[in-house]
Amino acid sequence: MISWRKSNININKPDELNIEREYRETSTEVKVMKKTGVLISLLIFILVPSQIYAQPDVECPKLKTFENTTMEDKDELLKALKVIVPDIYAEGEYGELYSEWEVITALPFPKTVGKEKDEAYYEMAKNFCGEEIADKSWLVRLYFPKWEGISASALEGQIFLAKSKDNEWFVWFRYH
Repeated sequence: MISWRKSNININKPDELNIEREYRETSTEVKVMKKTGVLISLLIFILVPSQIYAQPDVECPKLKTFENTTMEDKDELLKALKVIVPDIYAEGEYGELYSEWEVITALPFPKTVGKEKDEAYYEMAKNFCGEEIADKSWLVRLYFPKWEGISASALEGQIFLAKSKDNEWFVWFRYH
């Protein structure tokens, strides 16, 4: 019986060693998998936000095509908006909801500085196309009453405009 126990112990010891060796190997594989997972997560974290927060596709106008404007051009711009706004907003299945509109703001971008609800758009314009383009452009904020109670985000529209050397107003960016 003693010899049986000895052989029993001898048989079990190699099994315990094998189990311990397998545990270490599995533990090493798990560590490698964790490191790989962390590396992949890090790559996703770095690459994906650059795509999500990418700047909108803005086709910036050429500065040399701009006509200089002042606040004295505001009445001319307001008249031009009667053609521009329907052209820009009337297309699509919701065009009817944009058929009535009111001007909230019509200012050259530099004049928006210090105006809480307007100044952020000046920063956007500078970010998109540079300060020189922004300084010669106008912000027009519009209110669309037919969207009342339907969509808070569609209630207001913002367009960035400039006057060309051909004496025509043109929109170079539509935010909403």
